[in-house]
Amino acid sequence: MRLLVVEDDVNLNRQLAEALKEAGYVVDSAVDGEEGHFLGDTEPYDAVVLDIGLPKMDGISVLEAWRRAGRKMPVLILTARDRWSDKVAGIDAGADDYVAKPFHMEEILARIRALVRRSAGHASNEIECGPVRLDMRASRVTVDGLAIKLTSHEFRLLAYMMHHKGRVVSRTELVEHLYDQDFDRDSNTIEVFVGRLRKKLGIDIIQTVRGLGYTVGLPGEAG
Repeated sequence: MRLLVVEDDVNLNRQLAEALKEAGYVVDSAVDGEEGHFLGDTEPYDAVVLDIGLPKMDGISVLEAWRRAGRKMPVLILTARDRWSDKVAGIDAGADDYVAKPFHMEEILARIRALVRRSAGHASNEIECGPVRLDMRASRVTVDGLAIKLTSHEFRLLAYMMHHKGRVVSRTELVEHLYDQDFDRDSNTIEVFVGRLRKKLGIDIIQTVRGLGYTVGLPGEAG
C-alpha cells in the first residue's frame, strides 16, 4: 500500500511518514501544495494525508484539483482544531475524513486503515481467503491460525492483493503501489516475491492469470 503525506511542517511530515512506514506502508512526502498536487496527479496512491494550510497551493485547492481531474484516492485532511469551517470546506471539496491538530498518531493510523479498506470494499481490518487471514491493524498474517513470518515487501504485496481479492492485478500496478517514487522499479521482482509468498503460505491462493497478472482466490475461484 502506497501513501502520500502532504504537510509543510517538516518535523510533522517526517513523524507521519515514519509512523506510516513502521505500520507497513510505502510513503512519499511533499512539503508544499504544488509538489503535493503534482505527485497526487501523476502517481497512484492508496490514500493521502493532506494538510489544509499549505504554501504555494492550499490543501483545499489541491483536493479540488484532484477531484476535477478524476483522482479518486481516499484523502484524510488535517485541520486546525478550532476551524470547523476548514472541516466543512474539506469534506465539500472531496475529502473522505479529517483529523484535527494536534492528534495522536494512532488515530491517523486507524483512519488510514479504514480509508484503505473501505475504498477496496472491506468493512473489517481482517481479510480472509480460505485459511489465510490478513490483519492490517496488527500487520499479521496467519494460515489456519498459525502466524507466518513475512518480509515487509512480502507483506505489502499480499496485503495489496488481498485488499483487491477477486480482481486481476497487473505486475505494473503492483510495482506502482509497492514502491515509492525513488525506488528502482523492476516488475520482475514481483515474480520473486510471489514465489516466496506461495512457499511461505503453503496454499495456492495467489493465482497467475497468464499475460495479465495475478489474482487472490482459492483454486477454481479465479476468473
